[in-house]
This record gives sequence, structure tokens and C-alpha cells, in this order.
Amino acid sequence: MAMLIFSRTPTVTDRRRSVSLTPVRSSSPPTVRFSTLNTVASSNGVKTTGAAVIWYKSDLRVDDHPALFAASKHSTVVPLYVFDHRILRDFNEEFFELLLFAVKDLRDSLKDLGSNLMIRFGKTESVIQDLVKEVRAANVYTQEEVEYDSRLVIDKVRENLGDVFFEKDFPKVSLWSTPFYDIKNMMDLPLSYDEFQRLKLPVLSPLSAPNLPGVVPDLEWGPLPTLNDLKEFMDESPYKLKDSWSLIKNTSAEYVLQNDRILMSGGVANSQGSLNSVASQIKKKKLKKSAFITKQGNFVGGGTSDVLNALAAYLKYFEGTARDDWQELHERLRNAETREGASFGILFGPVLQLGVVSRRRVYNEAIKYEKDRNGGFLSPFGYSCFTIASVADHVCSREWYHILASRSQVDSTERYSTRYWRWKGHLIQATIFWFHSPYANFVFFQYAVMGGEGPAILLVHGFGAFLEHYRDNITDIVEGGNRVWAITLVGFGRSEKPNVVYTELMWAELLRNFIIDVVGEPVHLVGNSFGGYFVSIVAGLWPALAKSVVLLNSAGHYIPGYSSVPPSKERKTTGIAWLGARGLSFYLRLSFRNLVKRCYPTKTDRADKGLLNEMVRASYDPGVLVVLESIFTFDPSIPLNYLLKGFKRKVLIIQGMKDPISDSKTKVTVVKKHFKEIAIKELDAGHCPHDELPEEVNSIIREWVINIESEPEILKQTAKDGSRIAAT
Repeated sequence: MAMLIFSRTPTVTDRRRSVSLTPVRSSSPPTVRFSTLNTVASSNGVKTTGAAVIWYKSDLRVDDHPALFAASKHSTVVPLYVFDHRILRDFNEEFFELLLFAVKDLRDSLKDLGSNLMIRFGKTESVIQDLVKEVRAANVYTQEEVEYDSRLVIDKVRENLGDVFFEKDFPKVSLWSTPFYDIKNMMDLPLSYDEFQRLKLPVLSPLSAPNLPGVVPDLEWGPLPTLNDLKEFMDESPYKLKDSWSLIKNTSAEYVLQNDRILMSGGVANSQGSLNSVASQIKKKKLKKSAFITKQGNFVGGGTSDVLNALAAYLKYFEGTARDDWQELHERLRNAETREGASFGILFGPVLQLGVVSRRRVYNEAIKYEKDRNGGFLSPFGYSCFTIASVADHVCSREWYHILASRSQVDSTERYSTRYWRWKGHLIQATIFWFHSPYANFVFFQYAVMGGEGPAILLVHGFGAFLEHYRDNITDIVEGGNRVWAITLVGFGRSEKPNVVYTELMWAELLRNFIIDVVGEPVHLVGNSFGGYFVSIVAGLWPALAKSVVLLNSAGHYIPGYSSVPPSKERKTTGIAWLGARGLSFYLRLSFRNLVKRCYPTKTDRADKGLLNEMVRASYDPGVLVVLESIFTFDPSIPLNYLLKGFKRKVLIIQGMKDPISDSKTKVTVVKKHFKEIAIKELDAGHCPHDELPEEVNSIIREWVINIESEPEILKQTAKDGSRIAAT
């Protein structure tokens, strides 16, 4: 019998590294960081005086939870979960259901360990400050985060605890993590995944739950809310979107295009949500022990044991089963396998994001099953079935991008401070600048609490690039009194490269959500190459989000007289795309430097070592081959002039006329002849004029934004002058 072989990532080792609690630089109260503790082996030893608070966020489990071992040394332990608007604001209703099931299971699991879970609503910093005072806690343990919003909440907690002082010390904030690998110093790690794999770092084994001190008497633990309670709480959120933007966010790009097709054919547009809405799916009777516990039933949910049971069903897909719940999961696996290995991330992604199980527990279960299949042997050539490969590849990939994000928080050599935002469970890299004053430095600000003034501008890179491709544009544009956002799209740079089907509509939806959730107001969209086509889709499908569009040697075409929307195409990975991506990857790694330099015909020195090294580095990231496959299915069939037809006199083309990739002369000629409302600036540059001639492009963009922003005032003034003339 033939055995299928899938590439394999590192194997589990039972070796545990003891790491002492090392103070890090911080303001009062002090912060400590730890992973696997030196107290693990002696958690039943001498107790530490004073209470401890365990603040749960996205770690809703007792299994493989290092903070529980640290807290178990204390004489009193108070686990806490706070429903906070800031942490929950991006959750939808199905995610709320998954959260409530996970919190309920966490409370039950803690009770089994002799403890309980305190549940509160409100601002976390205020809740924790009051609780620390009440129980006189010496430590607050919480998971270290990489998302900027969550990091800000942690900072608020630390700041509030600075007002609490017990005898000789402040309460400590102890940040913990569940390390996947035995890493001694993160900054010593290579940035290339290829080099990282060569280190062959052992994967640490997960920890079992420890016993905890008994329940603290006279504490009010709080009731578990219902779904309606939680929805009512979120309705009061200061971050709640206005109805029109909420509708935009929840309407898929394909749905908008389908409505356009219907209207053009003389039909009536559908106003009932997304084409992909669950309401349109056939509802089946829910099984009693189903792993899909929400009303919509799209994802695996429940507590840790429920998820591990579903994981076992997933791994044993090829064994067959008489169990109804496992048969149901196998059917969902087949439906979710939009491309090879994608089903695990689709079905289990949300519970991993909530921390119902740890990544290393999932990896450990996959490796145990692989050993069971092979008589305790692990082949050096790969895994024996695709389900094991899917699970291992997913968690190892997630761990790599988490390492990159964590490292960026402490890397002082980076040119820009970056922040991470989560979209559909994936980490997205972004940077934001705003102009503070003529006499101050540029201030990096948190996107939820904007304090600066000036128009908002979003810079979007092209295929294979990243936000640093605007390295010499950001600060100069900011000096014009603007606020500038730059984003690294999913699939590129140091953002995650998940195993999904990549399309131009998916990237447009990412930008749409970024504008709504992060920027919070309409923006001037600036896009280079493929990024230009993505921003054109955003402007065309959701015009309320865009003030103007600037295209820098954009992908896409201009077709005079075009007035229809082509039918949608199902995107599947073909054998040609699979082979083509691998051949293209090999070719690009050999030819990167020459290809990029050709895009800079006027100033080839701009294609420097820093730019090229990061492009090469990203080409080795896990998931990059999946992204490359999208080149073979990319569909720019909707012309730019159709997408931008609603933006009269609000579209600017900055075209490098020496572009080796596209015919700039023909494109400019067509636009000048047929689309006179579009402004054009021709530059002596190649495919990346913003990076090749940054001073010229920055000046053009700054002037363009000023003119667009002043147009409403000019129109108002003209109207006033006309009224005065009429009155006389």
C-alpha cells in the first residue's frame, strides 16, 4: 500500500527549560515576563504569601497554562475574566457564542481544581484595581499580547496599579507566554524561516493543570451572562459602529458585485445581507453532541475537552467512524477543504484564537497520533496523512508569525514602530503616523484614540512588497499636516500568510475592514501595482470609505464604454497553479535582485540591500507558496474606469513611464483620450515611482490631498457668492 508523505515540522521533546522571573524595564508597578517556570516542578512546595489574580483574555483554559503554576504558589488565587468593550469590539455574534461556551467551561474546570472564575463587566483596569485592593494581591498574571489594542489595555492596568501600594511594594504585573520552542533569546533568532528551521529547535511539551488553593470566601464571583446580556452590553459600547458602516463591513464584495449584475440586467437588488450569509444555507438538525455548538454552526466550539475530541475526529478522518458527531465533523472537513489543508484553520481557528487549547497542545496531539500510526516512529520525510500535516503546519506557521510580531515589540533597530491588528484571526502589520506640530517629532499614536488633525491617508503596497516600501514617503507626507497609515497586507512581508484562497476581493475586504475598524473615517487611498487595483475595488464597492484615489502604476486596465460586471469565478487551486507557484518561487529567489532593479530604471540604487533582503526573507515564510498561487488566479477583469466611475475628478494617476512590467505609454494615452476627468502625472521612473522618486511623489500627493480637501470649502464659498449676487 502506498503511503502519502507530507513535509514535517519539528517533533516534540519532553525537555522543559526553567526560566527565572526576570524583571524588565518598566514604570511602576514592575512587570515581569516568564514562560515555563522554575516553579513547575515544585508547585506543591512552599506557598508565597499574598494573593494572586489571574487575568484571562485569550487563554481560556486550565490545560497548558504556565500562569496557573506561578499562581498556585500563592496562598490565594483569584481567576478573573472581564467583558471589556475594547477587547470584544471586533467580535461578531457567533464569536460571542463561542466565547460564552469557553468561559463557562473555564469556570467549571477551575471549580474542578478547587477554585472559581470571577466574571465582571467594564473597564479592565478599574476592575483589576478594585480586586487587587480587595484581596491585597501581590501579583497579576496575564498573557503577553502582540495586538496593539490588547497591549494598551495591559498598559492601562499597569498604570492603574501604580496607585496601589501595599507596605513595601506595588503589585506586580507578570506577563506570561506558552512557548512553542525552547528559545533562550528571541533577538538571537534568524528572521528567515528557512534558517530558523535549520536550528531544529525542540518543541516543548504541554503542561497539565495544577491544583489551586481553595475558593476565597466572601467574594462575589458574578453570574455567567447570556448571549442577550452580552449583546446588550455591546450595544452600549462607545466603539459601536454606526449602522451604515456596520452594513458595509458585513456585506461581502461578491455580494455587492452580484447586486450590480442584477441591476444591470433589469432586476431588483437584494438588500438582505451577504451572499455568504448562513441564512442562505440549508439548516440541518443539530446533533446532541455536535462539536459545532453555535446557532450558525460554522466553527468547532466548546471547552478544552470538547475541542480535543473534535481534534481527534479531525486527525482520524481516514479511519472511519460510527459516531454521529465525528461523521458530522468529517463532512464539515470536506466542505471546508477549499484548498489542501485549509480545513483545519477554518474549523478550529476561532477556538485557537480564544486560547481554548494551546498551539503546542494541538501539535503534541498531532505528533502522538502520527507515532500511533507508525509504531512510535516519526519519518524524517514527512507526515503519513494530510490531516496531521494540516494541523502541524497550521500551528507551526501561527507560532512563527507570533514570534515575528513579538520580536518587533522589542527590536530597536526597526525604522518604524509597527503595530499588529488581527483580521479574521490573522496578524496584520501596520504603522500609523500623524503630524503633531511644526516643532515636534512625529508621534506614533494608537488608532482607536486619535488625537491628531489632518486628512487620513492609507498607503497600500503591491504584490511581494510590504509597508516599508513606503519608507521615504510616510514622514514626508505627514509633514504636510496629514495622518498616514501604511499596512502590510495578509500574505506579504511580516503579516501572516494563512492557508486560504487569495483573491483580489479578499484583499479589498481586508482594506475595507482596516479603514472601518482601525482608521475609523474615510481615507485618501494610495496604491501601487496590485495595491492600486485593490484600493480601486474598495473605492468602487464601498465609496463611502474613500475621499480620493491615487494610483501608482496600478494593475488593471481602462476600457472605454465598459458598463457590465463579469460573472463571478470560482477560485480553486489547479495543478498548473500549484506547479507554477513552486517554479515561480525558485525563479524569484534566484532573480529577485535583478528583477527589482529593473523596476527602478532611473535610480537603480534605490533597490538597495534593505529592500531586497526583506523581500527574500519573506519568500521563505510558511504559506508563501499559497500566496504565489494567487498570481495564476488573479482576476483584474473589472476595468479601473468602471470601479472608479463614481469618483469624478477625484482620481489621480502617478505613472512611471519607464515601467518594465506594463505599457505605461498606451495606458496614459487611453486615459487622456477617454477619461479626461482623471488627473495624470507622468514621471521619469519605473514601476515603483513612489520609492524611486519619493520627493516628487510626496509633493504631488500632498498637493493633491490639499486640493481635494479644499474643494468642498470652495464649493461652499461659490454657493455663498452666488447667493449674494442673486440677492442684489
